[in-house]
Amino acid sequence: MDQEIEVKFFLSNLDSLRDRLVGMHARLVQPRTHELNLRFDTQAGDLGRSFQVLRLRKDIDARLTYKGPGSIDHGVRVRQEIEFTVGDFDAAQRFLQALGYQVSMIYEKFRTVYDLSGVLVTLDEMPYGNFTELEGATPQDVIATSKKLTLQWEHRVLDSYTLLFEHLKTAQQFTFRDLTFDNFTGLEILPQMLSLQPADLG
Repeated sequence: MDQEIEVKFFLSNLDSLRDRLVGMHARLVQPRTHELNLRFDTQAGDLGRSFQVLRLRKDIDARLTYKGPGSIDHGVRVRQEIEFTVGDFDAAQRFLQALGYQVSMIYEKFRTVYDLSGVLVTLDEMPYGNFTELEGATPQDVIATSKKLTLQWEHRVLDSYTLLFEHLKTAQQFTFRDLTFDNFTGLEILPQMLSLQPADLG
């Protein structure tokens, strides 16, 4: 309960994985949806320094999420996650700001979600590339699903999308704050710039 057990993989071909999921009769949970995320922190950055996340997300719903520091279990990232739906995205933002939190980053993606034998498999289109995320009840479920999908386990990604962005910003000396499609317009991001290997090649 209140746990996120997941791992990511960088993809060279998002459509190929989608076709594989459909061929395995995975259930479509969420069609391709634009997702807007506001990440909040104190003015001093206390949450980020302690590896905690406070996030307000808008996709088909509006949801408020807290994530605690993570750990690695059987090669899978595990962290506390408390998430619930809120009725009004704008009011939730004002609520957090009234408590003294401020938006520290905006990030967005397009996400499609499938359920494959109880494991959620996302197809994530990020401004810097395409990924899949596997989230299950146990690390063993996640590992087994990665094998079903013939994803190379040694190329899994344990960093968050925002942390990958921070590494990319530092390496490429990007000066913009937000992980948005507008900020990446006209930029070609190669796998080596992310220090990642596609997990669907082999």
